[in-house]
Amino acid sequence: MNRLNRQQKDKVTQFRSITGASDKQALDCLKQAGWSVEMGIEVFFSLGMQGGSVMDTRAIEQLYLKYKDPQQDMILADGISRLCDDLGVEPTDIVLLVISFHMGANIMCEYSRDEWVSGMTRMATDSLDKLRAKLPELRAELRDPARFQEVYSFAFGWAREKGQKCLQIETALAMWQLLYADDRHWQYIDDWCEFLQTHHNRAISKDTWVQLFQFTRLIKPDFSNFDEAGAWPYLMDEFVDFMKKKNNMAVDS
Repeated sequence: MNRLNRQQKDKVTQFRSITGASDKQALDCLKQAGWSVEMGIEVFFSLGMQGGSVMDTRAIEQLYLKYKDPQQDMILADGISRLCDDLGVEPTDIVLLVISFHMGANIMCEYSRDEWVSGMTRMATDSLDKLRAKLPELRAELRDPARFQEVYSFAFGWAREKGQKCLQIETALAMWQLLYADDRHWQYIDDWCEFLQTHHNRAISKDTWVQLFQFTRLIKPDFSNFDEAGAWPYLMDEFVDFMKKKNNMAVDS
């Protein structure tokens, strides 16, 4: 452990908190997975390394049957609403997005049987009590920059309507407000949403979704390092001009 860098040590800690693995198991799995926590967890469970914490797959299946739709072999919006009630969280709580990320869910408010079983196993939760107890850890994952980026990227496809390439503007705004809330706050999130509603009121592409994430990470609050001649899409150029005018900053000609 002493030879690991800080990021690797943080990943070992995160891995152990999710799986209950030993340091050696965590290191072995993470090395095999190229230091991807998500892939490492899959290695951990695929090799049956959880030892005394073997998941009760029958219990996971029973939970699935409890929430699944009576007419379809899926957990749909009503079942997810009941799951949220049982967990004591609101459907708009960001922890549901993190759970859906671990499920590998393709669509918002839907879990297939395979998604449910693999996700519950990945989170090492085979009961409601275990999942409820895991909620603080799942929320805490978002404090890890790499994990937040993974969840942010996942959110676009998850929130998109079936058969659509873009994200409806209302959905995109709601997702950004959710993702950039609390300790993940970006100071211009309200301005960004206002700008889009008044200057761009149409669907959001994957490219815009990704570029906004990069923008929040790379551009200083005063926009002094924003290069209009750079590779940023026009929407970012317009947003910077919008903010400079709003804050009476000098606008480059």
